[in-house]
Amino acid sequence: MTEFTSPELLDPALQPRLVVTDLDGSLLDHHSYDFSPAAPWLARLKQLGVPVIPVTSKTRAELLPLREALGLTATPFIAENGAVIGLPPGWCHASLDRPGSGPDGVVIKHTGVDIRFIRARLAIWKQRLNLRFTPMGEMQVAEVIARTGLDEPRAKAAKRREGSEPLIWEDDERALETLREALEGDGLTMTQGGRFWHVMAQASGKGSAVTWLIQRFAALRGRQPLALGLGDGPNDVTMLEAVDQAVVIKGCHDLIVAPHNRALYRTQATGPAGWAEGVAHWWGRDDRRLAADSHQQAATA
Repeated sequence: MTEFTSPELLDPALQPRLVVTDLDGSLLDHHSYDFSPAAPWLARLKQLGVPVIPVTSKTRAELLPLREALGLTATPFIAENGAVIGLPPGWCHASLDRPGSGPDGVVIKHTGVDIRFIRARLAIWKQRLNLRFTPMGEMQVAEVIARTGLDEPRAKAAKRREGSEPLIWEDDERALETLREALEGDGLTMTQGGRFWHVMAQASGKGSAVTWLIQRFAALRGRQPLALGLGDGPNDVTMLEAVDQAVVIKGCHDLIVAPHNRALYRTQATGPAGWAEGVAHWWGRDDRRLAADSHQQAATA
């Protein structure tokens, strides 16, 4: 009796693929927000039908023009470190998702709690514990511009939070742990990004949002994808642990980024150059296999 072996087990390159990626300091330069070094790989992945999914601390309002500039309007996005998931029409399930009300038809899913609850609890603990920090909600647009290098329209978009609150920490490590413990009682957690600490619901997070999207992809396509993740900050760790292959992009900071993933590569270059280096490391030698996979996907679509 001959045992049947799935072609996907014989050659993993026959699996459908997807990329999940941080933006600031990864696909986008930390200072200039340029992505041109990554543009050739973005174009190639789009040609091959490989979804590239932004997974970022940015808001949904910030992502609207960025998705256009990056050519990623047909793919989902994860905003505010996992608190917001956006599904374009091609990623929606007819019986599970209501049609999107926006002009682009994107369905929005919130994984955590409302921003008003987060800000209220932060204000209470700041006063009660006599802590020193500045939430983004208390910053003027000019201060956001100074801290991020964003122009005025993008700084205003960064302040339009839905399910997470960035803050600048101005106290010591002991006070930080005190706040972290207090927020845990509220069902909230803190994660560290490149510029800010971010407060969100414990149920939110880049890793859980990425896992949800991978499961949605598998449900719609009928096959589990090979997922590649790229990021440069501590808030990317859970995302990099949720994928098959991970890339830690060299950061413009001294923060520790140590995901537990057996298939892990650390780049020499920073920002979008590091992003392209990471994609090329895992998939650069798979050009023929990726092309074959793309043709197979088109034939079975």
